[in-house]
Formats: sequence, C-alpha cells, structure tokens
Amino acid sequence: MATVELKNLTKVYDGGVTAVDKANVSVNDEEFVVLVGPSGCGKTTTLRMIAGLEDITEGELYIDGEMKNDIPPKDRDIAMVFQNYALYPHMTVYDNMAFGLKIRKFKKEDIDLRVKEAAQILDIEELLERKPKALSGGQRQRVAVGRAIVRKPKVFLFDEPLSNLDAKLRIQMRAEISALHTRLKATMIYVTHDQVEAMTMADKIVVMKGGIIQQIGSPLNLYNHPINRFVAGFIGSPPMNFMNVQVKEENGTLYIDEGAFQLDVPKEHHGALKPFLGKEIVFGIRPEDLDYTEKVEARKILEAEITVVEPLGAEIHLYINTDKHTFVAKVEPDRDFKVGDKANFRPTMIKAKYFDAETERAILE
Repeated sequence: MATVELKNLTKVYDGGVTAVDKANVSVNDEEFVVLVGPSGCGKTTTLRMIAGLEDITEGELYIDGEMKNDIPPKDRDIAMVFQNYALYPHMTVYDNMAFGLKIRKFKKEDIDLRVKEAAQILDIEELLERKPKALSGGQRQRVAVGRAIVRKPKVFLFDEPLSNLDAKLRIQMRAEISALHTRLKATMIYVTHDQVEAMTMADKIVVMKGGIIQQIGSPLNLYNHPINRFVAGFIGSPPMNFMNVQVKEENGTLYIDEGAFQLDVPKEHHGALKPFLGKEIVFGIRPEDLDYTEKVEARKILEAEITVVEPLGAEIHLYINTDKHTFVAKVEPDRDFKVGDKANFRPTMIKAKYFDAETERAILE
C-alpha cells in the first residue's frame, strides 16, 4: 500500500472562500485515518484534493513519497467510494465492478479473477448479474466498495459511504469496513460527520472545524486529552457538558463555583488552575463521569432538576437543569427517575476538563 502526506494543503475557492487552510496530515502505510467534523468543515474538500477531483490552491500532496499535485486522478493509484455510490444503473454488478479495469485495458481473464475475488470478500457473489435498482442500500454500498477493491489501489478514499443507510445497517457496515481494512492491509482515508464512526473505526482521527485542523490523534487520546473545547464537545456521545464557573480558594483548597453549586478541585489540578484564581473558566464533565447519589456533601455534589428522561435500555440519559446550565448525565436503569425530581450527582473530578473562557484552549491537556 502507501503513505499519504499533506503539507500545508490549502483550497481557496473563487471569491476568496477558504475551504481548507494549511492542512498538515501524515497517513502511514496500512493506517485507517478518519477526517471528522461538522458539515462545511472542509473534510470532503480535503479528500477530493487527495483524489485529484479538486485543484490544490497551495501546499503539497505526496503519495508514497511522490508529489501528486498536478497528476490526473486516474494516475494517482487511488480508489474512491462516494456517498451516493455512483453506480451505473444500466450495468450489472459485475460490469460496474469491472468497468474501471476495462477502461485500463486489463485482460478479460484478469478482470474476471479480480471481480470474483472482490465479490467473495464482500459476500456479493450471488448479486453479480443484478442491476443496482434490484439492490438494497447495503448491497449497493458493498458493490461500490467492490469496485474500489478490484483496482487494488495504493490508497482507498471513502466519502461518507454510510450516511444513506439506516442506523442498524450503518453499525453492521462499520464493522465490515473495519474488517476489510484488516484483511486488505490497506491505507484508508475516510470522511464522516459521525464521531461514533470515527471513534470505532479509526487508527487516527483528524478533527476539523472551519477548514482548520483542530487536533490529530488516536480515538482514546482525543477523548481523554482534547486540546480545546470544540474537540472535547465533538468527541464523545452524549457530548461533554460545559458550564461557566469561577475559580475560588478557601483554606488552601481550590474549588469551582457555578452559583447553584460548588465543587472541590483535585490537588492534581491545582497547579494548572492557580493562575485562574478569581477568574471565569469553562468546566467540562462527561455524562458518564456524573454518578447519581442520594448523599449531600458540601462542595462535592451538584444538585439540579430533571427536565427530560431518555430510557435507552442499558442506560438512561437524564437532562438536568441548574439555574444557569443544562447538562446530561448517563446513569444505570436501576431506579425510576421522573421529570421534576431533584437529583444529586457526584462528578468524578479527576476526569474533569477545564478550558480558558476566552481562547477555549484546554487548561489541562
């Protein structure tokens, strides 16, 4: 397979709109890298520049050590799976998968071998004589992946390939693409707006916002050590809770004051928060780090009113209001929570995150 290197890759459209601003990403051989972010963040534009479907305004693109800025898409040795699958409706599955090889003048016996090999890998051998209109969404997705596999490219590119599938099938296809990556030992770059897809599939995640890369790292690294408030809120489901608080001190102990409650800061965090004494910061705590308790302990518990109860079987999501903030707690389904109840939660403060209120940079990294 291959390595991919993006050096200050930039895309500026007519009118001066910067879609991607100085993207620097290294994709190792056989690595599964996911570009993730909200709509309009530049992730698909980045993928299309790698594919050669968008011109590069500035910067350099290297595939296997060779600069590919001005190389036509057909000569980059990449294969792309599109969001809408882009299958030819008048062709059979076999012909859809074989088409790219026929254009490249492959021998008939080589084409047949590659198509049947890919069909076996994807378990679509019985579909080869059907046309796309006779296929389900999941089957069309497999055909689109099969068309990429037969090319045996250096790099696979996926542009939100699961977004048109229902929730159950998305989960199944996530697992199948991950297994395919392991089996093919392929270099894959995958674009999605779904952070759950990113967390479950990626070796490395690239988080983007407004055309700018916010952070690059493994799923667990981004989850545990977000570099700013945006990454902290984007990675994790349900997302992290944020509250504006003031840093205060009493008898040598730092605590944060939200107004409706106060929480002691662990000693391990004192050094980082000391410079913010008397100032407002943003306190972040994940829903899974809020433990329900019936005890009331000074500066250890936050109390709020339950406004929404979402039972999900194995867990319950509680939406809770203080005077100033709404947050979510993920709890066990071992008691009957009701809207309007007052509830106490003990945050796991050692897992708390803090962000500068002005820059939104993480105070703890």
